[in-house]
Amino acid sequence: MMATPRPSPLASPRVVAIPVAFNEEESIGAVIDRMTEVGGFDMAVADDGSSDRTPAIIQERGVTLLRSPRQCGVGATIRRSYEWARSEGYDICVILSGNDKDRPAEIPRLIAPIVEGRADIIQGSRYLDSGQHINMPKHRVGASQIVHPLLFRIVAGQHLTDTTNGFRALRLSMLDDPRLNLHQPWLDGYELEPYLLLSSIRLGYVVSEVPVTKVYPSSGKAYTKMRPLVDWWRIVRPIVFVGVGIKQ
Repeated sequence: MMATPRPSPLASPRVVAIPVAFNEEESIGAVIDRMTEVGGFDMAVADDGSSDRTPAIIQERGVTLLRSPRQCGVGATIRRSYEWARSEGYDICVILSGNDKDRPAEIPRLIAPIVEGRADIIQGSRYLDSGQHINMPKHRVGASQIVHPLLFRIVAGQHLTDTTNGFRALRLSMLDDPRLNLHQPWLDGYELEPYLLLSSIRLGYVVSEVPVTKVYPSSGKAYTKMRPLVDWWRIVRPIVFVGVGIKQ
Protein backbone atom coordinates (compact mmCIF):
# COMPACT_ATOMS: atom_id res chain seq x y z
CA MET A 1 0.00 0.00 0.00
CA MET A 2 1.27 3.46 -0.90
CA ALA A 3 2.39 5.44 2.13
CA THR A 4 0.99 8.92 2.63
CA PRO A 5 3.80 11.43 3.24
CA ARG A 6 3.55 13.63 6.29
CA PRO A 7 3.48 17.36 5.62
CA SER A 8 6.80 19.14 5.86
CA PRO A 9 7.74 22.84 5.87
CA LEU A 10 8.14 24.58 2.53
CA ALA A 11 11.05 26.98 2.13
CA SER A 12 10.14 30.00 -0.04
CA PRO A 13 7.17 28.26 -1.67
CA ARG A 14 5.66 29.53 -4.90
CA VAL A 15 2.00 30.36 -4.30
CA VAL A 16 -0.73 31.12 -6.82
CA ALA A 17 -4.29 32.20 -6.04
CA ILE A 18 -6.96 31.41 -8.64
CA PRO A 19 -10.52 32.74 -8.48
CA VAL A 20 -13.01 30.60 -10.40
CA ALA A 21 -15.48 32.61 -12.45
CA PHE A 22 -18.53 32.09 -14.60
CA ASN A 23 -20.34 35.19 -15.91
CA GLU A 24 -18.94 37.44 -13.19
CA GLU A 25 -18.46 40.66 -15.17
CA GLU A 26 -19.96 42.68 -12.30
CA SER A 27 -17.57 41.35 -9.65
CA ILE A 28 -14.37 39.91 -11.15
CA GLY A 29 -12.71 43.34 -11.38
CA ALA A 30 -13.21 43.87 -7.64
CA VAL A 31 -11.79 40.41 -6.92
CA ILE A 32 -8.65 41.16 -8.94
CA ASP A 33 -8.26 44.54 -7.21
CA ARG A 34 -8.52 42.96 -3.75
CA MET A 35 -5.91 40.34 -4.67
CA THR A 36 -3.55 42.97 -6.04
CA GLU A 37 -3.78 44.92 -2.78
CA VAL A 38 -2.62 41.89 -0.78
CA GLY A 39 0.35 40.71 -2.86
CA GLY A 40 2.80 37.99 -1.82
CA PHE A 41 1.43 35.50 -4.34
CA ASP A 42 0.87 35.18 -8.07
CA MET A 43 -2.61 35.18 -9.53
CA ALA A 44 -4.57 33.78 -12.43
CA VAL A 45 -8.30 33.58 -13.07
CA ALA A 46 -10.03 30.40 -14.25
CA ASP A 47 -13.02 31.17 -16.45
CA ASP A 48 -15.58 28.42 -17.00
CA GLY A 49 -16.75 29.44 -20.47
CA SER A 50 -18.38 32.75 -19.54
CA SER A 51 -20.67 34.32 -22.14
CA ASP A 52 -20.38 37.86 -20.76
CA ARG A 53 -17.37 40.23 -20.50
CA THR A 54 -15.66 38.29 -17.71
CA PRO A 55 -12.73 37.07 -19.89
CA ALA A 56 -12.27 40.52 -21.43
CA ILE A 57 -12.11 42.19 -18.01
CA ILE A 58 -9.51 39.68 -16.83
CA GLN A 59 -7.34 40.32 -19.86
CA GLU A 60 -7.77 44.09 -19.57
CA ARG A 61 -6.36 43.83 -16.04
CA GLY A 62 -3.31 41.99 -17.35
CA VAL A 63 -4.03 38.84 -15.32
CA THR A 64 -3.35 35.34 -16.61
CA LEU A 65 -6.59 33.91 -17.98
CA LEU A 66 -7.23 30.16 -17.83
CA ARG A 67 -10.08 30.07 -20.31
CA SER A 68 -12.44 27.23 -21.12
CA PRO A 69 -14.12 27.61 -24.53
CA ARG A 70 -17.38 26.29 -23.08
CA GLN A 71 -18.88 25.77 -19.66
CA CYS A 72 -17.42 22.54 -18.26
CA GLY A 73 -18.43 22.80 -14.59
CA VAL A 74 -16.77 24.16 -11.49
CA GLY A 75 -15.07 20.85 -10.71
CA ALA A 76 -13.51 20.60 -14.15
CA THR A 77 -12.41 24.24 -13.90
CA ILE A 78 -10.75 23.72 -10.52
CA ARG A 79 -9.06 20.53 -11.74
CA ARG A 80 -7.70 22.39 -14.75
CA SER A 81 -6.48 25.16 -12.43
CA TYR A 82 -4.55 22.69 -10.29
CA GLU A 83 -3.02 21.11 -13.38
CA TRP A 84 -1.92 24.48 -14.72
CA ALA A 85 -0.45 25.48 -11.33
CA ARG A 86 1.54 22.24 -11.14
CA SER A 87 2.81 22.66 -14.70
CA GLU A 88 4.01 26.17 -13.78
CA GLY A 89 5.99 24.91 -10.79
CA TYR A 90 3.82 26.26 -7.97
CA ASP A 91 3.89 24.61 -4.54
CA ILE A 92 0.58 25.89 -3.16
CA CYS A 93 -2.64 26.77 -4.95
CA VAL A 94 -5.43 28.80 -3.36
CA ILE A 95 -8.89 28.53 -4.89
CA LEU A 96 -11.47 31.23 -4.20
CA SER A 97 -14.69 32.50 -5.65
CA GLY A 98 -14.79 34.88 -8.57
CA ASN A 99 -17.98 36.51 -7.28
CA ASP A 100 -16.32 38.63 -4.57
CA LYS A 101 -17.68 36.65 -1.61
CA ASP A 102 -14.21 35.73 -0.32
CA ARG A 103 -11.58 38.07 1.08
CA PRO A 104 -8.11 37.72 -0.51
CA ALA A 105 -6.61 39.48 2.52
CA GLU A 106 -7.13 36.16 4.33
CA ILE A 107 -4.96 34.18 1.90
CA PRO A 108 -1.82 34.48 4.10
CA ARG A 109 -3.83 32.89 6.93
CA LEU A 110 -4.86 30.03 4.65
CA ILE A 111 -1.40 29.17 3.39
CA ALA A 112 0.55 29.59 6.67
CA PRO A 113 -0.13 26.08 8.08
CA ILE A 114 0.96 24.51 4.78
CA VAL A 115 4.13 26.59 4.60
CA GLU A 116 4.92 25.68 8.21
CA GLY A 117 4.46 21.95 7.54
CA ARG A 118 1.35 21.52 9.67
CA ALA A 119 -1.17 20.65 6.96
CA ASP A 120 -1.71 19.54 3.38
CA ILE A 121 -5.07 21.22 2.83
CA ILE A 122 -6.45 24.23 4.66
CA GLN A 123 -10.16 24.73 4.42
CA GLY A 124 -11.57 28.18 5.05
CA SER A 125 -14.38 28.17 7.62
CA ARG A 126 -16.92 30.90 8.18
CA TYR A 127 -18.13 29.01 11.27
CA LEU A 128 -14.96 28.90 13.37
CA ASP A 129 -14.49 31.52 16.07
CA SER A 130 -13.62 34.83 14.36
CA GLY A 131 -14.96 33.54 11.04
CA GLN A 132 -17.89 35.41 9.56
CA HIS A 133 -20.82 34.93 7.20
CA ILE A 134 -22.49 38.17 6.20
CA ASN A 135 -25.95 38.41 4.56
CA MET A 136 -26.06 34.63 4.25
CA PRO A 137 -29.59 33.14 3.86
CA LYS A 138 -30.66 31.18 6.94
CA HIS A 139 -31.49 28.01 5.04
CA ARG A 140 -27.97 27.93 3.62
CA VAL A 141 -26.51 28.38 7.09
CA GLY A 142 -28.41 25.34 8.32
CA ALA A 143 -27.43 23.18 5.36
CA SER A 144 -23.75 24.17 5.30
CA GLN A 145 -23.13 24.41 9.05
CA ILE A 146 -25.11 21.39 10.25
CA VAL A 147 -26.32 18.95 7.60
CA HIS A 148 -23.31 18.62 5.27
CA PRO A 149 -20.64 18.60 8.03
CA LEU A 150 -22.59 15.92 9.91
CA LEU A 151 -22.80 13.63 6.89
CA PHE A 152 -19.18 14.37 6.07
CA ARG A 153 -17.97 13.41 9.57
CA ILE A 154 -19.81 10.08 9.42
CA VAL A 155 -17.83 9.02 6.35
CA ALA A 156 -14.55 10.91 6.82
CA GLY A 157 -14.15 10.29 10.54
CA GLN A 158 -13.10 13.91 11.03
CA HIS A 159 -15.19 16.90 11.94
CA LEU A 160 -14.85 20.01 9.82
CA THR A 161 -17.09 22.98 10.50
CA ASP A 162 -17.45 24.20 6.90
CA THR A 163 -17.22 21.41 4.35
CA THR A 164 -18.86 23.31 1.48
CA ASN A 165 -16.73 26.47 1.49
CA GLY A 166 -14.76 26.79 -1.74
CA PHE A 167 -12.08 29.05 -0.22
CA ARG A 168 -9.14 26.71 0.44
CA ALA A 169 -5.40 26.16 -0.03
CA LEU A 170 -3.80 22.96 -1.31
CA ARG A 171 -0.26 21.58 -1.25
CA LEU A 172 0.01 20.67 -4.92
CA SER A 173 2.40 17.75 -4.41
CA MET A 174 -0.60 15.83 -3.04
CA LEU A 175 -1.88 15.48 -6.57
CA ASP A 176 1.05 13.23 -7.44
CA ASP A 177 -0.78 10.57 -5.43
CA PRO A 178 -2.63 8.35 -7.96
CA ARG A 179 -5.17 7.43 -5.28
CA LEU A 180 -6.55 10.99 -5.49
CA ASN A 181 -8.28 10.45 -8.79
CA LEU A 182 -9.73 13.85 -9.65
CA HIS A 183 -10.16 12.93 -13.33
CA GLN A 184 -13.32 10.91 -12.87
CA PRO A 185 -16.01 12.40 -15.15
CA TRP A 186 -18.59 12.54 -12.35
CA LEU A 187 -16.39 15.12 -10.57
CA ASP A 188 -16.77 17.84 -13.22
CA GLY A 189 -19.39 19.71 -11.20
CA TYR A 190 -19.75 20.60 -7.53
CA GLU A 191 -18.73 17.07 -6.56
CA LEU A 192 -14.98 17.61 -6.91
CA GLU A 193 -14.46 19.83 -3.86
CA PRO A 194 -16.10 17.62 -1.20
CA TYR A 195 -14.57 14.57 -2.88
CA LEU A 196 -11.09 16.07 -2.58
CA LEU A 197 -11.58 16.86 1.10
CA LEU A 198 -13.10 13.49 1.91
CA SER A 199 -10.58 11.41 -0.02
CA SER A 200 -7.62 13.36 1.36
CA ILE A 201 -8.67 12.66 4.93
CA ARG A 202 -9.34 8.97 4.25
CA LEU A 203 -5.89 8.65 2.66
CA GLY A 204 -4.17 10.14 5.70
CA TYR A 205 -3.44 13.67 4.51
CA VAL A 206 -3.69 16.45 7.07
CA VAL A 207 -6.74 18.62 6.50
CA SER A 208 -7.44 21.51 8.81
CA GLU A 209 -9.41 24.76 8.95
CA VAL A 210 -8.81 28.45 9.57
CA PRO A 211 -11.46 31.15 10.06
CA VAL A 212 -12.42 33.20 7.01
CA THR A 213 -15.09 35.66 5.95
CA LYS A 214 -17.84 35.01 3.42
CA VAL A 215 -19.80 38.06 2.29
CA TYR A 216 -23.04 37.49 0.43
CA PRO A 217 -24.67 40.22 -1.66
CA SER A 218 -27.29 42.45 -0.10
CA SER A 219 -30.94 41.47 -0.30
CA GLY A 220 -32.40 41.40 -3.79
CA LYS A 221 -29.25 40.28 -5.59
CA ALA A 222 -28.54 36.73 -6.73
CA TYR A 223 -26.33 35.14 -4.08
CA THR A 224 -25.46 31.86 -5.80
CA LYS A 225 -25.51 30.05 -9.12
CA MET A 226 -26.28 26.76 -7.40
CA ARG A 227 -29.61 25.24 -8.37
CA PRO A 228 -31.81 24.02 -5.50
CA LEU A 229 -31.88 20.25 -5.00
CA VAL A 230 -29.88 19.39 -8.15
CA ASP A 231 -26.64 21.05 -7.09
CA TRP A 232 -27.11 20.32 -3.40
CA TRP A 233 -27.27 16.67 -4.36
CA ARG A 234 -24.01 17.17 -6.24
CA ILE A 235 -22.18 18.27 -3.09
CA VAL A 236 -23.72 15.46 -1.03
CA ARG A 237 -23.27 12.54 -3.40
CA PRO A 238 -19.46 12.20 -3.00
CA ILE A 239 -20.16 11.47 0.67
CA VAL A 240 -22.79 8.90 -0.27
CA PHE A 241 -20.85 7.29 -3.13
CA VAL A 242 -17.56 7.02 -1.25
CA GLY A 243 -19.28 6.06 2.00
CA VAL A 244 -21.06 3.06 0.52
CA GLY A 245 -18.19 2.10 -1.79
CA ILE A 246 -19.78 2.98 -5.15
CA LYS A 247 -16.82 5.26 -5.91
CA GLN A 248 -13.25 5.38 -4.64
